[in-house]
Amino acid sequence: MLTALSQVVDPELRCDIINLGLVYGLAIDNDGTATVKLTLTTMRCPLTTILDKMITDALITIEEITRVNINLVWEPAWTTAKMTRYAKMALGIHN
Repeated sequence: MLTALSQVVDPELRCDIINLGLVYGLAIDNDGTATVKLTLTTMRCPLTTILDKMITDALITIEEITRVNINLVWEPAWTTAKMTRYAKMALGIHN
């Protein structure tokens, strides 16, 4: 699932949601339902619907997955500290 989600690129930041640190949890139930615990960089992100579709499209290609459930969460709040070194370098963040 991580490989599939690493192909989901935030259209504004041009970096994938895994390296951005937006995915807080992943699970697959026995019935094939994949649940993604996800946050966004801002609460009023205009790309929520687009990202939901991109995530669903990426995960539904995995044979074991029959359905995708996305749980949007705001706790803990996302910060740039959740980003990987790769994402920070790609976005020019030096801290």
